[in-house]
Amino acid sequence: MSGKRDYIAVFDSGLGGISVLRHLLRLMPGERYLYFGDSANAPYGSRSTEEVRDLTLAAAERLLGEKPLKALVLACNTATAAAVRELREKYPELIVIGIEPALKVAADHYPGGRIGVMATEVTLREEKFDTLLHRFDENCTICKIPMPGLVQLVEAGKLDSPEMDVLLRQLLAPHIGKLDAVVLGCTHYPLAAKAISRVLGDGVVLLDGGDGTARETRRRLRNADLLEEGRGELILENSKNDPELIRRAYDLLNER
Repeated sequence: MSGKRDYIAVFDSGLGGISVLRHLLRLMPGERYLYFGDSANAPYGSRSTEEVRDLTLAAAERLLGEKPLKALVLACNTATAAAVRELREKYPELIVIGIEPALKVAADHYPGGRIGVMATEVTLREEKFDTLLHRFDENCTICKIPMPGLVQLVEAGKLDSPEMDVLLRQLLAPHIGKLDAVVLGCTHYPLAAKAISRVLGDGVVLLDGGDGTARETRRRLRNADLLEEGRGELILENSKNDPELIRRAYDLLNER
């Protein structure tokens, strides 16, 4: 049985899940968090679905063996698309929360609008995303925007760099001036939101699923009577075991 003082594990393919962890800490500062980023195997978005599933299941097993957990938050759209169902089946006693692109929010706020979805190749090709897209594409125009290379620049700490500007202008060129909103369908992307807005223009609203994921986590914990209002704790880990990556993660967290 899980207890209130057990940990909330937060998993991502690297640093991207920090954008979700920001929301979790804001909503539930008294909880104990164990964050694990798998930067040694990033990016997940260019891997096969089977590879992503295996990596995600291995990470969950590691986290469960490290601390007593009451919830696992998949703060990675790619991992959610590939493995959330398997995790829920394998660990029925554990609260497992996934994240998905904030298409509903975009469609509700921009009926009849033009919405872009920036995401990894794996997320965009998965049946889970295709089902989500077809729930809303009758009421608005939705275009898929794969973003190869963006995760690598975020992982390298090049959020506001010439390389970032060149990549974004190249990938987003066909969509500039043609969108009302963009859904950031990878948790790495909100960390580069300033650069993305600079390229697309201030008139394009950027949306992501981090806040909704945090709220769903809080709702599930409250319903299970597992919410904790203690002093809080945060452990940040990364598969690269690189002190520089951990420092960068803390810096990103403190930018919230």
